[in-house]
Amino acid sequence: MNRNKLSVTVDIAKPEGQAVIHKLLEHCDILAENFKVGALAKYGLGWEQLKEKYPRLIYCSITGFGQTGPYAPRPGYDALIQAMGGVMSLTGEPNGSPQKVGVPVADLFAGLYGCIGILAALNHRNATGQGQQIDIGMLDTHVAWLANQGMNYIATGENPPRLGNQHPNISPYQEFPTKDGYMILAVGNDPTFERFCKAFGQEALLADPRFATNPQRVANRDLVTQTLTPLTKSKTTSEWVEALEALKIACGPINTLEQVFADPHVQARGMRVKMPHASGQEIEVIANPVKLSATPPDYRVPPPVLGQHTEEVLRGLLGMEAAEVAALKEKGIL
Repeated sequence: MNRNKLSVTVDIAKPEGQAVIHKLLEHCDILAENFKVGALAKYGLGWEQLKEKYPRLIYCSITGFGQTGPYAPRPGYDALIQAMGGVMSLTGEPNGSPQKVGVPVADLFAGLYGCIGILAALNHRNATGQGQQIDIGMLDTHVAWLANQGMNYIATGENPPRLGNQHPNISPYQEFPTKDGYMILAVGNDPTFERFCKAFGQEALLADPRFATNPQRVANRDLVTQTLTPLTKSKTTSEWVEALEALKIACGPINTLEQVFADPHVQARGMRVKMPHASGQEIEVIANPVKLSATPPDYRVPPPVLGQHTEEVLRGLLGMEAAEVAALKEKGIL
């Protein structure tokens, strides 16, 4: 985490610390913050206080519930947003309890939407010279990425049920047991299902109206699962992957993280990178997934320890003298 960043620690509760932030803002294109609504205004660092002095500044605020609305003052946490945003009602086994996703998707999507907003604001500033505030609420972003399930509700007025690993609109599109584990089988349309049945001795299903079309398979999803499970248990996961890949039918193993990072495709895509570290040891980080032909991501600065670059930035970027930096350190500002 935090590679290609420099870590500077400043006590913004003190006037001297606020002065340091203002000096940094003179060199700043973007300020990203995730304090509670109104918290930075106490230190003279709110958007309304900065926008006239720094008219080109792009000010990205990420909070639990956004800058407006009845929940704006509330703190936001990933699991809380997953619950309130509906995804937990969609995740888990049909007869089980609601489940959150195993990684902090509410946090991550808020950051990604924040980045998208920043890029749009930069484009606007390039055209007009004007900065702006970006208001990202975690709950808003969570609602936005409900995707097909959100639209299923809007189209029907019915709450989608939890389906475990099954797809709400396609069948079979789920996990199946194999001889030695589990796999995901994704049969995306009727021609693919026909190809699957003919290849593995299931032609009789094609004459059964409960299996003949995707809408009917969705309506009879339990029957589809019960019917295909004995078949999928007849081969190992790797045997299924090989056989289905030859037929151009989507299939894959359910990997542990050890298997993910050992996967030859993940390795070929360079998704694990070694970097030096301030500890003196070499560390590994997960790579940037964005592949750019002209300006590929680089790995200049390893993840810093807290405050590692305070003196370097203040002396190098702001031209502070060593004595001034030392005095601020002595006062506990840095």
